[in-house]
Amino acid sequence: MADIPPGNVENGEKLFKARCAQCHTANKGGPNKQGPNLYGLFGRKTGQVPGYAYTAANKDANITWEDRTLFDYLENPKKYIPKTKMAFPGFKAPQDRSDVVAYLKVATSE
Repeated sequence: MADIPPGNVENGEKLFKARCAQCHTANKGGPNKQGPNLYGLFGRKTGQVPGYAYTAANKDANITWEDRTLFDYLENPKKYIPKTKMAFPGFKAPQDRSDVVAYLKVATSE
């Protein structure tokens, strides 16, 4: 398992806004969109956001979101959780994934 490179929060915010924000919010009290609100993501298990209609695959995956699980998931969501409805193809560059994880650690806990 490769190390996770140090993330850049500012670049992660740009990537999130460009590639994730059309389906997700990250702020406290933010609405679910096509994807669930991500506030409180770290330490939460898959399929747990109230009011969001998850697939059985997400609800049953029993993955706890932490730096490593999110870093690995964001490479190829459909490979990491088969039958997820998340259509996003992933961030192939490790640095991009690390940057998004760094941003989400801040944005989902403020």
